[in-house]
Amino acid sequence: MTAAPPNAVLTMFSNAADEEVAAAELAAKLKTPNLGFVLFFCSVEYDLDRLGAAMRDNFTGIPMSGCTSCGEITSKGYDQGSIVAIGFDRRLFTVSHKLVENVDCFGLLDAQQLVDGLLNECSDGVTETPAENNTFVLTLMDGLSVNEEMVLATLNSALGSIACFGGSAGDEYRLSGTYVYSDGGFTSEAATVIMISTSLDFEVFSTHHLIPEKNKFVVTSADPEKRTVYELNAEPAAKAYARLIGVSVEELDDMTFACSPLAVRINDGYYARSIQRVNDDLSLTFYCAVENGIVLTAMKTGSLLDDLEAKLSGIERRMGPSWLTLGCDCCMRYAQIESEGLVDQASALLRRYGVIGFSTYGEHVDGMHLNHTLTGVVIGQRNRL
Repeated sequence: MTAAPPNAVLTMFSNAADEEVAAAELAAKLKTPNLGFVLFFCSVEYDLDRLGAAMRDNFTGIPMSGCTSCGEITSKGYDQGSIVAIGFDRRLFTVSHKLVENVDCFGLLDAQQLVDGLLNECSDGVTETPAENNTFVLTLMDGLSVNEEMVLATLNSALGSIACFGGSAGDEYRLSGTYVYSDGGFTSEAATVIMISTSLDFEVFSTHHLIPEKNKFVVTSADPEKRTVYELNAEPAAKAYARLIGVSVEELDDMTFACSPLAVRINDGYYARSIQRVNDDLSLTFYCAVENGIVLTAMKTGSLLDDLEAKLSGIERRMGPSWLTLGCDCCMRYAQIESEGLVDQASALLRRYGVIGFSTYGEHVDGMHLNHTLTGVVIGQRNRL
């Protein structure tokens, strides 16, 4: 294996409040003769129309994708009110991307046509034939569209053995509007699918720190389309959940949801279903799919930092030094870290492994929509070709 040339992947962030200044700061670092694609994540505190225009003006002719966040992960670690971007060198990465509009109508034929188009575009780049060993896919979706499960499962069927991960756009817990960006502007009720082929080593991963307990609930009344559970074990959902974790209904908030999650068991794995909010009728609205009859297992939280260290250090031992870890991190993980006073320690760990990304309203991995996880890809410095 040979070493990749310098600047294979560049990253930059800006905390400037003015959209034009922020975009110009990104361009000053990322615009090089070999810049082939820009990926970014931004706060909803920006005026998105102005930011979109500023990014177009500062990166003229460069393909771009991105989304709004529930917090950013920059070279400082966890951040808020910022924009962070990654620039990919065209000599080492071939990137194709497609915008999926009207995600509620996305079918298998649409998915196959989309994947065929992405594969055709990637086949002309640094890797002759896109395949599972040289290609991965990143998905970014409107985090309030309530269509992630359907879109991801459909897309996964068309992708076959190509690894796919991603995250759902956020809006800093406002729950009023989340957006994806694709070549010119921000769009809701949409997704962007980004295929990246590279000659560099990489490893797609997903990790969480949750441990199942004995207590379980059966969802006895729910509205799947609204991701809302009215009853758990035939009792008002908020009352049943509050009693389980030993607090009053009035004390339920983002911190309690983050530290006392529920999960569904699929085969031998547990997949978290994070609670988004308590409603006036004592129902619970979730970030992920819920439906009548499913069993939800109470989960306790282990050490998030120990789990993250173990996962990323293991990849480093296998692959060697990395250029970048692109991470999609559940907003509930940040809420837990904040409640435990561990933000500084977590940020130091993220810096150590070069994690750049955003806090999400849901994570994507191989056709599934998850919560309480960090999903991503580690891109190594060694060139396989």
